[in-house]
Amino acid sequence: MLDLFDGEEPWQEPLADGAVVLRRFALADAGTLMAGIEQVSACSPFRHMVTPGGYTMSVAMTNCGTLGWATTHGGYLYATRDPQTGQPWPAMPDAFRALSDRASAAAGYAGFTPDACLINRYAPGAKLSLHQDKDEPDLGAPIVSVSLGLPAVFQFGGLRRNDPIKRLLLEHGDVVVWGGASRLYYHGIQPLKPGVHPLTGEYRYNLTFRAAGAGE
Repeated sequence: MLDLFDGEEPWQEPLADGAVVLRRFALADAGTLMAGIEQVSACSPFRHMVTPGGYTMSVAMTNCGTLGWATTHGGYLYATRDPQTGQPWPAMPDAFRALSDRASAAAGYAGFTPDACLINRYAPGAKLSLHQDKDEPDLGAPIVSVSLGLPAVFQFGGLRRNDPIKRLLLEHGDVVVWGGASRLYYHGIQPLKPGVHPLTGEYRYNLTFRAAGAGE
């Protein structure tokens, strides 16, 4: 468990061409980020979205920013309004945007301006199958992914679903940034193991920042 080394400063681990793990990068901001999650979910509650194929996702989700990711019978899309409340998605908290700015710059993607932040909540057993993030119009912009709470095993593959998979443990405060040559690499989360974290309880939270194309 990386938490055994809480006294260490943040460090970087190369993951692939264009991808890096920023260990403990968000640790100092974790409390503020969790407050932001509570603020967002009070307006747009967590829900288990249903895929176009009729599968109910095990991960609970909400969004903030100008656009939010949603599912319909016809596919996946970014919408300006929460389909559950009919209201615009909550604004992205300043702490979210500030962290995304710092993380993207540290990973070599200075100038990244996200307009969408997906917030995933994992309970024990929840998982995210291998997939590509390809619903964004600008695939030149990176993905910034922040882990909070319980540890999880992150899978990072290649451009094909059957490419070899790297598996790495992501813990509280870790940030993964990928773009460039690895922007469309398949990735996912293995089923979350039970546990209790002092800040998040029995959950893992993930913030995923994207440039989804607001104003286009």
